[in-house]
Amino acid sequence: MAPTVEKAARTDAGLASQLRLSVMRLRRRLANERHPDNELSLNTMAVLGSLYRHGALTVGELASLERVQPPSMTRTINCLQESGHVVRRPHESDGRLVVVELTESGTATVIADRRSRDAWLARRLSDLTPHERAVLREAAPILERLSSS
Repeated sequence: MAPTVEKAARTDAGLASQLRLSVMRLRRRLANERHPDNELSLNTMAVLGSLYRHGALTVGELASLERVQPPSMTRTINCLQESGHVVRRPHESDGRLVVVELTESGTATVIADRRSRDAWLARRLSDLTPHERAVLREAAPILERLSSS
């Protein structure tokens, strides 16, 4: 019989294993809660999300944020431009660079998708005790730090 989450998470290795499993399951579950009209891949949505969060960025900056190679990001941007979610414009001070920014359609796609997933997660959070929600409030910045390193 497998140990309980509480028992397995007593060591750093056990905690790492439990966090990996739980975060992966939550990611899959959130992926299933996407807006029904959204046919974009999760990776493509991540690019739109970065542009929504950070504003206009170069292809290189996007590639760095999403931890992919610039040629891969260029392919993603090409698809997003063809679908009308982003536009390209020349960089203001460096003519060699291109800046990518969201269109109204891209912004609407991000907002609708986030609302759908946030609504599901809010419903799930409402099933938790106040103490459990407080623990998650404290854990959220820590998980953010873990995911950005």
